[in-house]
Amino acid sequence: MQLTILFEDDSLVAVHKPAGLLVHRTYLARKERYFAMQLVRDMVGCHVFPVHRLDRPTSGVLLFAKSASVAHQINLQFQAHTVKKDYLCLCRGWIEQGDRLDYPLKEELDAIADKFADKDKAAQDAITLYHPLAHVELDIACGRYQTSRISLLQMQPLTGRKHQLRRHLKHLFHPIIGDTSHGDGRYNRLFRDSLDCHRMMLIAKRLELIHPVTEQRVVIETELEQEWLTLFEHFGWPSEQKDYDLDLDWDSILAS
Repeated sequence: MQLTILFEDDSLVAVHKPAGLLVHRTYLARKERYFAMQLVRDMVGCHVFPVHRLDRPTSGVLLFAKSASVAHQINLQFQAHTVKKDYLCLCRGWIEQGDRLDYPLKEELDAIADKFADKDKAAQDAITLYHPLAHVELDIACGRYQTSRISLLQMQPLTGRKHQLRRHLKHLFHPIIGDTSHGDGRYNRLFRDSLDCHRMMLIAKRLELIHPVTEQRVVIETELEQEWLTLFEHFGWPSEQKDYDLDLDWDSILAS
């Protein structure tokens, strides 16, 4: 199994992680054969260090450092919230305008791995910017409604809580399509049965950071997979990558 390399130099390597691929080994998926960390290591010929995470059902830009020292420097950027991450998703319903959601999230704990963790820990700050890029109303009944409404959303998390985007969209009552943990089962079934879509429609589209060695700004972007383009064609949306400009003026959006 080969991954697409989006960026590589002596210090960093970024790949496109397909939906369904785990970043690294975990006892929760002992039968899995492939992991992004192992695949990238074999491709570049050296040990690599993941500097952020992508949920298994999320696809998109995944960055690794080629040394522990570089990984540490990038982790400092993540802690300082200076790394910009832009995501696209399909969600239930129509979101009419962009906004900033400041909604603290309690830490999601695993029953086994976190059995000794503090279950009464206070909710942590969680902030997400979001803006709609397109809408569609499908002539497919869902629940008590005769049609189904979908939005294409750009999101930029300003914090990095576990499942932050998925949980924030659930809080807004616009869950991400295909999210089996925080989504709407009726819409998930609609996309599976009527649109042959069998994944969560969330992609890490772009990552922007300061290179820890050259100190130059690095922008790493991936392309939408065929599942997205097939749906866009069905919805009557433009299917060219250039039609979805991620360089939004968030200040103007939030001020409007």
